[in-house]
Amino acid sequence: MMRCIAIDDEPLALEVIKKYCSETPLVKIENTFTDAIQALTWLKTQRVDLIFLDIQMPDINGIQFIANLKDPPMVIFTTAFPEYAVKGFELEAIDYLVKPIKPERFFKAIIKAQKAKSVILAPETVEGFLFVKSGYQTVKVLFKDIVYIEGQDDYIKIHLSSNSSPILSLMSLKSIMEKLPEKTFMRVHRSFIVPLKNIRSVRNKHIFLEKVKIPIGDTYYESLHQWLSNF
Repeated sequence: MMRCIAIDDEPLALEVIKKYCSETPLVKIENTFTDAIQALTWLKTQRVDLIFLDIQMPDINGIQFIANLKDPPMVIFTTAFPEYAVKGFELEAIDYLVKPIKPERFFKAIIKAQKAKSVILAPETVEGFLFVKSGYQTVKVLFKDIVYIEGQDDYIKIHLSSNSSPILSLMSLKSIMEKLPEKTFMRVHRSFIVPLKNIRSVRNKHIFLEKVKIPIGDTYYESLHQWLSNF
């Protein structure tokens, strides 16, 4: 989980960021500031992973703010003025969000920050495979090709990264889970298993893969939350 603060002279803008942060376990908002000078003072004794920072503020603007930090954390600029984008990226900002900030754009920025911190998902890809019975044949399935696994009554459907149809096999999710490396796969619902490396974001009790939204079951939410909190 990334620790963050938000700095903006508009209280309503801070409320939006706080709301979005509360909807994902990937970040924890530690403090908010309408006064950039107070934020500088706070950061002298506190450390965070990420700052949501407005650019146009009284007394000191966001670009000057970053220049005053000896060892700045990651920054996501938030502003109503898109013309500052080039300058923001020159300062190696993680992202640049133009107000009003849309939730999907916010969560995309969070994932970019998480990747930049090199904490997203499994630290390494496990090479390996398993064999499953499908119809009258036994099929080899590479772990790296699995997008997600779906349980349907007495069958499972293994969805693959290739354009081929899912592999249908007469077995339970519990059985297939016992054959998968536990460090890189997680059961997140009574009907779904996902490879941790495929998760793009987690929001409102749903996991978002590249093209698929998967629900998180109440029984499995705490395990997923604990896993995310380790980063």
